[in-house]
Amino acid sequence: MTTQWLKLYMPRSLYARAALILILPVVVMLLVISVAFLQKHLEDVTAQMTRAASREVTLVTDVIEHSETQHQAVAELRPDLAALDMKLRFLGINETPVIGNRRWYDFIAPQVESELRALLPDLVAVALPSGQEARLYLQTDLGVLQLTFDRRRLSPTAPHQLIVTVLFFAIIMTTISFLYMRNQLRPITRLAEAAQAFGRGRVVPYSPGGAIEVRAAGSAFLDMRARIERQMEQRTMMLSGVSHDLRTPLTRLKLGLSLLPEGEAAPLQQDVDEMQLLLDAFLDFSKGAAEVAPESVDPERFLRQIVKDACRAGHKVELVKVDGAGTAMLRPTAIRRAVENLIGNAVRYGNRAEISLSVSSKSLRIRVEDDGPGIPPEQRTEAVKPFSRLDPARNQNRGSGVGLGLAIVADVARAHGGVLRLGKSEHLGGLCADIIIGR
Repeated sequence: MTTQWLKLYMPRSLYARAALILILPVVVMLLVISVAFLQKHLEDVTAQMTRAASREVTLVTDVIEHSETQHQAVAELRPDLAALDMKLRFLGINETPVIGNRRWYDFIAPQVESELRALLPDLVAVALPSGQEARLYLQTDLGVLQLTFDRRRLSPTAPHQLIVTVLFFAIIMTTISFLYMRNQLRPITRLAEAAQAFGRGRVVPYSPGGAIEVRAAGSAFLDMRARIERQMEQRTMMLSGVSHDLRTPLTRLKLGLSLLPEGEAAPLQQDVDEMQLLLDAFLDFSKGAAEVAPESVDPERFLRQIVKDACRAGHKVELVKVDGAGTAMLRPTAIRRAVENLIGNAVRYGNRAEISLSVSSKSLRIRVEDDGPGIPPEQRTEAVKPFSRLDPARNQNRGSGVGLGLAIVADVARAHGGVLRLGKSEHLGGLCADIIIGR
């Protein structure tokens, strides 16, 4: 439970998570190395070099304290300045120290100035401008003294270069690693795309590739897809064959019943009609969404045509609401069969049906509501199973059914990578059936 909040900020995609796993240790390592280098190496070395330079400056100021004039001090210090590799001059009466601008990446300069001010009480200003020069301004009895010497005597040369070098090679190596990682993850994404497409009823070309484990998963997916396709084909062939074979004896029965007197034939004719309805339902269920491929369909125009056909058949059906617009990849015959089944159930167990459409960038929702008795929540899962008949909930006396209507709708929705959801209509009080399909 303590890590639930962290999941909200973690990336979702495989590429992003792999990149995070790859980059985070590198960044942490760079930070640790940089901090350790700055604290344990640069600061200590800078402190030692600054103390050595301050002793040389103290030597110069001691000589000046015993001199009476500036010219005398310069003359006495000339041999020492040559040995110390320093330049000396006194500022004029109206002249002020020239500090200049430091380099923005000179992060060691504040420490140098701090160390010098602690070691040299008479220090007025420190100039560490761009370049290789350092200038110290000290207050003496003869005036403000300017000492100029090599900046490299105060701190290591270009300390930032190590960090820049480490960062540069870290970026190069991370980029190369990411390219190799992308090649390793590409077979996984291809497998995910093939599985997602198959879940939505499409078959895309796929061949296993990548590492041994990914190849094994890809081969297992191909075997599974082949088995499912064979089972679907066998189911379709079996139900179609049974239904086709039974049509011939049914036709003979109808012909025989037509020769009997009307009073004797009526009960038998009702049985034959029920058998015919059962066979038609078998055929619809066996077909499912077994069309060749989905096509681009305008959902609003498609639904308006279905509603128009239902109204011509004498049903009270209305398209009441349309949100959004655009096309979707659908199997028109299968979707029509599913919507017509929902409309048929609505007008069989109720008096009217209302249809609404919602189209967003991610999903498509077709909603059919009726004013019938509805289905209790505890029976909705059972209602979508094949050959399920919920007599008390749906008032079977108002029409006959074989329990395949909602099963066909659910099968069509799954074939499109979607789902059928049942609920209660807030507007009409009956059943609310949603076909939700991802775009």
